Amino acid sequence: MVEHMGTDWNGQLRQQLDQHWRSRLRPRLDGLTDDEYFWEPVPNAWSVRPRGTSSAPMAAGGGDMVFDWAYPAPDPAPVTTIAWRLGHIIVGVLGVRVARHFQGVKMDYLRHEYAGSAAEALAQLEAGYEAWTAGVAALGEEGLLRSSGEDGYGDASMGALILHINREVIHHGAEIALLRDLYLRR
Repeated sequence: MVEHMGTDWNGQLRQQLDQHWRSRLRPRLDGLTDDEYFWEPVPNAWSVRPRGTSSAPMAAGGGDMVFDWAYPAPDPAPVTTIAWRLGHIIVGVLGVRVARHFQGVKMDYLRHEYAGSAAEALAQLEAGYEAWTAGVAALGEEGLLRSSGEDGYGDASMGALILHINREVIHHGAEIALLRDLYLRR
């Protein structure tokens, strides 16, 4: 067991995200409507849309709904909807990593079936969150030291990747909360 002065680092990393999830993010998503999910706060915002209706440089998705995007990303980046931000967390933040590190279902932006409703997106988010947290727990203490093998992360450990994923969920979750606040006061 890898411990530093009696600290359970795996537990601490899981607790950081779980506390945010249970006390802040997930409660802020309760009651999310389809109107909020798809609301565009500015013209030309990126979103999740029915296939064939995107005006973004590229559109990705394996189902009836597609995810607006471009490669390379424009500068400045476009404003995005709650649907887009949830899609990013579901696929790019959690899903790809669950597939890569914890034997989850293969997932990527191009083939994912994006949610056509807020309820479907929240179900996808919860499934991704549960798979991610179970995978992290299964790493134990020793697994945190293993190289993540992530492109762009060099020799960063799984512990460092987990910190990054925690930041991403917290960051994008706060953006979603702000969009809900703006929607209510539009």
